[in-house]
Amino acid sequence: MKIREIENKSDWEGFLLGQNPNTFLHSWNYGVMQELLGEKVVRYGCFDGDRLIGVVLGVTVTARRGKFLFCPHGPIVVNNDSKIIELLILALKNFAHENGSAFLRISPLELQINTNIELYKKLGMRPAPMHMHAETMWVLDIKPSEEVLMQGMRKTTRNLVRRAERDGVKIRISRDINDLDLFEQVYKETADREKFVGFSKKYLEAEFSALNKDNHVFLAFAEYQGDIISTALITVYGNTGFYHQGASTRKHAKVPGAYLLQWEIIRELKRLGIQRYNFWGISDDPKHPWAGLSLFKQGFGGYREDYLHAQDLPLKPSYWLTYIIEQIRRKKRGY
Repeated sequence: MKIREIENKSDWEGFLLGQNPNTFLHSWNYGVMQELLGEKVVRYGCFDGDRLIGVVLGVTVTARRGKFLFCPHGPIVVNNDSKIIELLILALKNFAHENGSAFLRISPLELQINTNIELYKKLGMRPAPMHMHAETMWVLDIKPSEEVLMQGMRKTTRNLVRRAERDGVKIRISRDINDLDLFEQVYKETADREKFVGFSKKYLEAEFSALNKDNHVFLAFAEYQGDIISTALITVYGNTGFYHQGASTRKHAKVPGAYLLQWEIIRELKRLGIQRYNFWGISDDPKHPWAGLSLFKQGFGGYREDYLHAQDLPLKPSYWLTYIIEQIRRKKRGY
């Protein structure tokens, strides 16, 4: 087996789209998005002869707390082969060293089970002080008919979907980047209201423009009496749709537009032939900032998937300063 850099998009995508589950965070266009944001990207493949059997994406992260190399939802390998994972992580480690990174951080798309925990421990990695992406996901199988999916909802959720329809809420799906301004206005309002640091407009523009190259993203708006009351940025990759960004306004707060919005997103994904809808992160902790949103997502039916916590490989002593800063930040956020 040999490791070499992959520079051909079709080779990368051809391999990734043949794996299960799918994740847009390791797609070629996600790397393009990071390049638009000024970060350096590396894509390695593991080859058995001429056959590609594993890939890994590395993205430099330049933050005030220090520079590090990040691998989102990877490595992706055939049969979850530990030897291939080890070789790809070694390649990332060498790249991180060469680029002056203080540490390597990996958020694996692997279940939180002892076998996977021991694998990363064996590679000299340790649990990161905080996560980079949601690690407990809520997923809905959307292959069944609309009637079956509707019956699988919590009764309250189903009633609120129907009430929004009766109230005259209209749902609009858009793939026009000019509509990103409308999304960003509601998103900023939500971040200010809920007191979280949202992604910048530059980040949202990079995400939309990069993923839209292959129709891997769309916007959804719930409108009532001419006002946008709820909105979402949905990414699509392989057989999965992802509720990656969402926002709402307090205007017309009693109108349940967010419920109809999610139902119409599911219907749009079904029309595209998508089989799974990943609602993104949830928490079972009633004191967690996501508690209310988690209850909302779970009302549509589905199941949870727990992924391995982010893993760090320290490369410089300065890593420990980052470790302390992130521990403090995590406690302040209530995670």
